[in-house]
Amino acid sequence: MRKHLALVTAITTLGLAGVAHAGGSSGSIGVGAETHMSGLNGLSVSYDGGQFHVNGMLGVFDPAGDSNTDVALGASFYYHVKSTAMADFGIGTGLGLAFTGRGGDTANDRTLFFIEPGFSIRAFVASNVALSFTGGFAVGIADADGFSLGAAGGGNVTGSAGVHYYFF
Repeated sequence: MRKHLALVTAITTLGLAGVAHAGGSSGSIGVGAETHMSGLNGLSVSYDGGQFHVNGMLGVFDPAGDSNTDVALGASFYYHVKSTAMADFGIGTGLGLAFTGRGGDTANDRTLFFIEPGFSIRAFVASNVALSFTGGFAVGIADADGFSLGAAGGGNVTGSAGVHYYFF
């Protein structure tokens, strides 16, 4: 009798369980840190919309010297082409904006703008913790002229990474 009860309980539990989605649940918000393919990085917030995710990033840096502060802003959108219980693969784009100033010398101030088309892979190491890896390329506009298959300095890294903790 106990075996039958255990079997019925197990089948009922599995039957009532919903399908697991990467990110835990649609509508969840995550906090963490990320880098962009352009080399910009900072603290970030991620919104998981189920079929897509959107990230916003802010970094504030104080390089050595007087009166110089760098500010980095970023945003990205990735549509999930494929999702499993523990990962998703998305295609989309990111935008990066950086303001750099050097000691009150406005001749060396720069406003960098990047467009970063590519793909994103998020792997959930727990139901609410995601490691993200992004690949693609960065196109520099304004003071960030040119095309780079790597970091802003012309490096040979063609991707970026991030980590987010989702609340649901």
